[in-house]
Amino acid sequence: MMPACLSDDLIFCPEREDISAEFTRLLTAAQEGGATIAECLLIARQLKRGDDQSWHREWKKLARANRHRAEAAFAEGHMASAQRNWLRAMNYYAAAAMPLEAADERRWVAVLATQECARRYLSARTPPGEVVTIPWLDDHSLQGYFLPAPSGRGPAPTVICIGEPGHRKEEFLFKLAPHARERGFAMLALDLFGDQRDDYLDVLLRRRDLESAIPAVMDYLETRSDVDVGRIAIVADGWGSSFVARAVLQEPRLAAAVCDGGLWDLHERAFFASRFAMSDVSIVPVPHAPLMASSAECPVLITLGEDGWLKADRARQIVQTSRLGSSEVMLKVFTAGETGAAQAHADNPSLANEYIFDWLESRLSSPLRI
Repeated sequence: MMPACLSDDLIFCPEREDISAEFTRLLTAAQEGGATIAECLLIARQLKRGDDQSWHREWKKLARANRHRAEAAFAEGHMASAQRNWLRAMNYYAAAAMPLEAADERRWVAVLATQECARRYLSARTPPGEVVTIPWLDDHSLQGYFLPAPSGRGPAPTVICIGEPGHRKEEFLFKLAPHARERGFAMLALDLFGDQRDDYLDVLLRRRDLESAIPAVMDYLETRSDVDVGRIAIVADGWGSSFVARAVLQEPRLAAAVCDGGLWDLHERAFFASRFAMSDVSIVPVPHAPLMASSAECPVLITLGEDGWLKADRARQIVQTSRLGSSEVMLKVFTAGETGAAQAHADNPSLANEYIFDWLESRLSSPLRI
């Protein structure tokens, strides 16, 4: 039987929708090695009714236990177990940080612990990964984790994985890295925070040119001898904005892209139009023209859950009527019957990511271009 605190107070309680979504994320992370179901259910049983701090306290305790197991395995030369435990510890620290306010020092401590576990995981891989710094703005650089292709020989097709503003990159190490590795890809996991605290999100959200980060990333990748610059793709995870879709319009060096195709910008335009009773939505400003209203030079995949915020029929209509120029835009809708139907495929990200990386594999399979 599901614990009472899980069903009554936390997971399905309307006023704790954030906790409910985070617990779902943790359960689905178990499919990719970012958690174990048994540990998640153990924490659910230990959460205290009426104690808002128990979530942070219990997940931090579990993170420490996994971290200690990782260190012990590493000391004994058991690299596989060390990697697994560091990934779980990393994810549990992130869970502990989630409900805390950005200014809460405990949140930053948990973020730093998450990053340290990620670095330790990178060091235990074969070939090892590395932390990279990428110049972007005059006063702010991007930070990423570069995971070389498993072969470790010669230039490899590479996938840039980046989340919405406010999303941290560590999750990609268990959520997306296995899919890249299995297909022989190198991977660069990124976020927009750099080395800043979570309250830097307010600064990011005031910017109207977040898409300028992607050309900076491409400039960096061009300097690496282990990256095939003719086979670089990008995956925008989370569906929180269209900044990656806007970047696709400006970046001809991308060979393929998985993003929202500008649907979020169109959604904002429709929202403002309805809010202010505007009959002509074309006069409502958006940062740039949506991707599907322009001509992109690389194929684009849009994946959508039929239970997400945008109705599948509406998305199909937009894609069908907006294909212009030489754009190759493909829409994949996941239904409730197959799972992956929630917003951002939160109910089954593994299924969606298998489809996404198979699609990328078919587009990046051509040999090195000279």
